[in-house]
Amino acid sequence: MNRSILIVICDFLLLSLLFFSSPDLNKAGDEGATLQVKSEISTNQPDSGKDLAAAMRQALDEERKNRDQLVSELTRTREVAGEKEKQAQGLQQSLQAREQETQRFQAERAALQQQFAAAQTNLLALNQQLQATSSEATLSKEKLAAMEADIKKRAEEAAALQEKLARAARSNEVALAEKQQLVGALKVAETEKRFAVEQATRMEGEVKTEREEKAKLAEGVKALASRSGELAQEVRENRPLAANTIFSEFTANQVQAMFSASRPGLLGLESNKHRDTQTVLVTDGTNTFALCHVQDTPLSFWNPGTDWESLTGSLNRNTEVVPIRSLSFYWSDPRLILMPVTAEDARRLGSKPYHISKTPFKFPDAVLVGAREGYYGECRFQIDVSTPEYVKLDRSFLKGLFGKFNPSRGDLVFSKTGELLGVMANGTYCTMLRNFDSSATFQFGQDVRAQHTGEVLARFYSMVSELPMKLQ
Repeated sequence: MNRSILIVICDFLLLSLLFFSSPDLNKAGDEGATLQVKSEISTNQPDSGKDLAAAMRQALDEERKNRDQLVSELTRTREVAGEKEKQAQGLQQSLQAREQETQRFQAERAALQQQFAAAQTNLLALNQQLQATSSEATLSKEKLAAMEADIKKRAEEAAALQEKLARAARSNEVALAEKQQLVGALKVAETEKRFAVEQATRMEGEVKTEREEKAKLAEGVKALASRSGELAQEVRENRPLAANTIFSEFTANQVQAMFSASRPGLLGLESNKHRDTQTVLVTDGTNTFALCHVQDTPLSFWNPGTDWESLTGSLNRNTEVVPIRSLSFYWSDPRLILMPVTAEDARRLGSKPYHISKTPFKFPDAVLVGAREGYYGECRFQIDVSTPEYVKLDRSFLKGLFGKFNPSRGDLVFSKTGELLGVMANGTYCTMLRNFDSSATFQFGQDVRAQHTGEVLARFYSMVSELPMKLQ
């Protein structure tokens, strides 16, 4: 609210309060005085109202002036605000235009940067081409110089050749004269050559005929020799050898096998076991093995089996000694022991390997050799259909015996053709050796504890125990 209006209102209220309180004051005095006061108040009341109206009119005028001034100021303010808004819109439009222009400048800048990069790439390529062109120009200059030198050299060579040609022309004249003389001599030589060729042709025919006859004769001799070899081999294979011959070959080719095994004993003492036997080398044409019965080694089948700590051994013949690197148990009967022998070891031992018998039943008789006792003799073996991997010794037919003949396990059995038939599994049955397949192998060495020999030997004990009683 305006200050002047507030003052006018306050004055009006003050005057109204004074006016309405005057009669009460007049009653408090005497009546005459009251009348006097009343007349005075009555006289002054119109003047106060005029003053109030004048004051209010003045206040209203001032208020109107102030309002007009405020309206004019408001109008000016609105005009200024409109101008400011127009200026702001102009600035906004200018700002948008600047932003668009800035974006355009940025796009142009990016395009210029791309053009600049492309220009740099082109400049680099042009520099490389310039360098290559310079190099080519340099090479061209060098080639040109080389070509000029070559042309000069060729010109010199041409001059030299021209001179040689002239000399050759002069020499050609001389050669023509000599040629005429040689033509005559050539005709004579050709005639002699023709006669010589005819004579050589006749001689070649005679030589060819003689060679064909000799070739036919050689083929006939070769066929006869081959047939003779086949016949000799056939005769050898079908001719039984005497027991003395087979034992003599065994004695000449036998090899001594020696074994040692050790394990901790009672009270910390070491327990050692040694075995040795006579045996032979056997081959299937590819691999070679020495063989024996398990009882000829320190190993034995039992439950519980023995856990050996070390296993060592060697094959000895004359003065040669080769180590036994491992031993294997034959797949059909683990009592038959196989020890691999390398070709070099076989060569060092010098023992002739026996071949596995391919036709074990060609002859009913066989030769049994006691490897340890030194006895031998002819025996008859029978086929037992219930034990296809074994043949049975016919003790009712024994002849040609030598020594204290007592067939037992570990004895070697040879066919009548001199091949190895097998090894006696016990006193009656012979295990036939058909191949070198094995079911387990022990590697020899100073520490074989990791191979758990006891478990393997116990397993083989169970396997042998399950065989028929006649084979145990």
